[in-house]
Amino acid sequence: RERRRPRSRSFPLEFTLPMATANASAVMAARPAVDALRRKAPRASNARVGAVRVVARAIAAPEAPAVTKRVFTFGDGQADGDASMKTLLGGKGANLAEMNRIGLSVPAGFTVTTETCAAFHENGGELPAGCWDEMLEGLAFVEKCMGKKLGDASDPLLLSVRSGAAVSMPGMMDTVLNLGLNDDVAEGLAAKAGEKFAFDSYRRFLDMYGDVVMGIEHHLFEHQIDSLKKEVGVAQDNELTAEHLRELVKRYKKVYEAEGKMFPQEPLEQMRLAANAVFDSWNSDRAKKYMAINQITGLKGTAVNIQAMVFGNMGETSGTGVCFTRNPSTGENLLYGEYLVNAQGEDVVAGIRTPEDILTMKTALPQAYEDLVRNTQLLEKHYKDMQDIEFTVQEGKLYMLQTRSGKRTGAGAVKIAVDLVEDGMIDRQRAVQIVEPTHVDQLLHPQFKDESAYAADVIGVGLPASPGAAVGQVVFDTETAEELNSQGKKCILVRVETSPEDVGGMNAAEGILTARGGMTSHAAVVARGWGKTCVSGCSELVVDEENRWLSLGGVKLHEGDWLSLNGTTGEVIRGQVELAPPAISGDLDKFMTWVDEFRRLKVLANADTPEDAKTARDNGAEGIGLVRTEHMFFGTGERIMAVRRMIMAADTATREAALTDLLPYQREDFEGIFRAMDGCPVTIRLLDPPLHEFLPDGDLDEIVAMLSADTGADEHEVVERIEKLAEINPMLGFRGCRLAITYPEIGRMQVRAILEAAVAVQAEGKVVIPDIMVPLVGTLEELRDQTAMIRETAKAVFEEKGAEVAYRIGTMIEIPRAALMSDQIATEAEFFSFGTNDLTQMTFGYSRDDVSKFLPTYLERGILKHDPFQVLDQAGVGQLIETSVQRGRATRPELKVGICGEHGGDPSSVDFFHRKDLDYVSCSPFRVPIARLAAAQAALNN
Repeated sequence: RERRRPRSRSFPLEFTLPMATANASAVMAARPAVDALRRKAPRASNARVGAVRVVARAIAAPEAPAVTKRVFTFGDGQADGDASMKTLLGGKGANLAEMNRIGLSVPAGFTVTTETCAAFHENGGELPAGCWDEMLEGLAFVEKCMGKKLGDASDPLLLSVRSGAAVSMPGMMDTVLNLGLNDDVAEGLAAKAGEKFAFDSYRRFLDMYGDVVMGIEHHLFEHQIDSLKKEVGVAQDNELTAEHLRELVKRYKKVYEAEGKMFPQEPLEQMRLAANAVFDSWNSDRAKKYMAINQITGLKGTAVNIQAMVFGNMGETSGTGVCFTRNPSTGENLLYGEYLVNAQGEDVVAGIRTPEDILTMKTALPQAYEDLVRNTQLLEKHYKDMQDIEFTVQEGKLYMLQTRSGKRTGAGAVKIAVDLVEDGMIDRQRAVQIVEPTHVDQLLHPQFKDESAYAADVIGVGLPASPGAAVGQVVFDTETAEELNSQGKKCILVRVETSPEDVGGMNAAEGILTARGGMTSHAAVVARGWGKTCVSGCSELVVDEENRWLSLGGVKLHEGDWLSLNGTTGEVIRGQVELAPPAISGDLDKFMTWVDEFRRLKVLANADTPEDAKTARDNGAEGIGLVRTEHMFFGTGERIMAVRRMIMAADTATREAALTDLLPYQREDFEGIFRAMDGCPVTIRLLDPPLHEFLPDGDLDEIVAMLSADTGADEHEVVERIEKLAEINPMLGFRGCRLAITYPEIGRMQVRAILEAAVAVQAEGKVVIPDIMVPLVGTLEELRDQTAMIRETAKAVFEEKGAEVAYRIGTMIEIPRAALMSDQIATEAEFFSFGTNDLTQMTFGYSRDDVSKFLPTYLERGILKHDPFQVLDQAGVGQLIETSVQRGRATRPELKVGICGEHGGDPSSVDFFHRKDLDYVSCSPFRVPIARLAAAQAALNN
């Protein structure tokens, strides 16, 4: 502080010491510094050092940097985490902690967080500083709980190392079991628990560790065990003797040697490398593909769960299994699952052995079964949802290894939700939130029209792992399935057993057929989650993947042959079985009435025919958001011929004559649609596509001859007209309102057909609400031109008919300029409908017809998170929509706003439209129930 005086400047000095250190010795220690400052003080005649004092003040000590907790332990009824911590601990880790807290028998362990996974990848594949020390502390906790030590040959602790993201991704990341075994520990375990058990566990560990951690192909180990079984004359793995298993361990070690790998004998090194491998599996191709298919984004990574092993392979009083608290296929309130005696968990989920029905466990392991039933009931009541549970029985004692909300089919999801409400376990709001839009989608898939009709073509029966009907051409690998799917062809993926590497093919296929695996195998669990039909464990099925054929029931089928699957009965049927459309009824009908209680957005449908309109109404549509009038022109031969005469017309009179022929067809279709939608709004878009789309395909000479015959025009005139219609970029060319502005007679005919139909149906006592939509407007002047034409035509029709119908005029916002100029456009438009297909195309500059050439690369490399034509680009296209709504309503507050692109049926896009205060979404008739549920969930979530 500077104290000013008339003739001198004084510099008072004050030394401040923290209270904790301000003692006499500290004060004395400050004296030399004071003296030094006096000596260095300014020498000017008018300056001096003023009084010096040392004071003590309470000064907050600097905060120590926050330490990130990376390891959370659980065991002996206590846990650092709980079920609310899924984002940090992953679903598996959070639920292991929760099961400990509620008193279930869970082997002790610890979870390394998802944040650590993110740090691991940011750190170039190395654990962050301090993490390994925390993991060693976690291991010490586990050793204390279990009374065993990792690496102790006399009484060894063995570990499992498992993944677990915040969102369940079954089979997509890696697992290692029996970690801690080495040559010495295996011998010690043999002396304590039996030679067969010890070396069965050791050979399993060598296999899994080699595959997951060391990068050795699993099939190399499979080849060794298959060869040994043939040599000793046994069919099943569990028939191998202790001597055989010792030999197998030797052969597995030779696989390591042949691959130039060194198996680590040090258990701590095994644990470190296994944890790293699980973190690495977060970026595996199969995990990334699964996340892309399921639109999973925003996760930090996977957690690593390191847990004391309990053993299901210790003899006939031990076993392992997977069960659901309710049937995930049907929703029936009955314990559902499978188990294997004398086995480890991977044997069940990988489909290596076909397991037994869980109900038979009541006889085989009665006490463990009784405990399991009690635990499953407790868990379902605790979580208030159907649970998917993994368990192990070691020498008669039950241990719970995992619980999570179970994957389920559409039928199962709806029935479970309805039953939980009726049982008083949850309310309607919660029921609406636990059913996914994809579940409703599954219920709208076709079923077989007549199951008795194909009885003679049934060639085999497997396990009905995932219900539904699937028809397609036989394929034997993921690449072929994806290729056929990209061509719009349907296929059935046939495998001996599926693995996580098949996830792309399973997604591309209509259905999956496997020779091995049970109702809870990888194929079954993934198929049910996606609503794919699956028949697994078809034991008589012979599959030759190399030569591309299958044999079943004496029938040999080759790749490309047709096959049908009934996932409800497990039947495999040769050929193409006829499908029938689904219908909303029963539990789904009841559930959808609950859905409608919570949503704000109206849900309309895109429908072009009276039949489509009826389907939409049956599915709960509250109107039609888009009638594409051009689709009506393809209905019959007479219609398309009239259209082509109109296109070929050389003058207005000829064109009007052709349009006069078209008028009755259009009017008839509109009448049918208005009747079907009695009391609901119907938005009709005037002609949009380029005229050349109505010309026939094929060789030019053939086209010319056909058009000449259909229209009566000279072939030379036809060629000349085709040349005039040709465009370099037709999607940005002569289409939309540009057609009706250039040829106003086209627009007048369509408006007349709409309003004449409306007057006629209104006269029948129906309530008709027509909205006339002008397509592809980019300027206010374009819309003014069309509005004037519509009002002029309407006036003429009403005068002729002696009756009037209320109608609105609006526009489709699909050009970015229109979105930006919405304040002006709303002076004419009474409603906006966002055509998000074209708006996306024009905003990105992507041609929908050509995007497939580069979009797969963009998705694979993460340049785009989603296909923008399926999932709305909220940052870019969404910003245009938001701007347009705000500007339009600033001009016309009562402006009705909705969307009619494909995004109207996408749940994440529907959530966006709800948040941006649109009035409705419009989608295909069969997606209406999906949009209704998505709209309700958007309202509840926001």
